[in-house]
Amino acid sequence: MSRDLTPRWYSPAEVAVLLGFGISKVKMKIATGELRSIKDGKYRRILPEWVDEYIRDQVERQEAA
Repeated sequence: MSRDLTPRWYSPAEVAVLLGFGISKVKMKIATGELRSIKDGKYRRILPEWVDEYIRDQVERQEAA
């Protein structure tokens, strides 16, 4: 029996693939606070809802402009 597991959180590299960005752009968005993340030991992790929140914020900014 095989089950597909949905990730509970993403690495910056995975978020870069999801958003179609380069890894350096994702790291910059994290550094500026545009994209929320946490440190888990030496690794940085991003919850799926934080990716959705980032996308929602970007859409709202474009609609307000």
